[in-house]
Amino acid sequence: MQEQYTGWLNASHRAVAVCNDCHTPHDVIGKYTTKALNGFWHSFYFTTGTFHEPIRINAPNTRVTEQTCRDCHAPIVATIDPQPSHATSGALSCVSCHRNVGHLH
Repeated sequence: MQEQYTGWLNASHRAVAVCNDCHTPHDVIGKYTTKALNGFWHSFYFTTGTFHEPIRINAPNTRVTEQTCRDCHAPIVATIDPQPSHATSGALSCVSCHRNVGHLH
């Protein structure tokens, strides 16, 4: 994950967010469930040597990241995208257009 970390060091959100701010839900149960699942699968793929290079974000984690964008930027999102269903449907996606905000690629 060195590439992602280096990208974060050079990205705009470095001053306001750390990994968990964007990659885990903001509620306690969601946060620790996500951390447990990701920890297990990261360990599994690293141990078995079957991890993908370069690292890729999966669909559930993309949904988490999308929702955290929408939570932190709620006033802007409400103006641009007044339909909350777009957060899960992908009709309008923060992370598809702004993928370099958290990590420069």
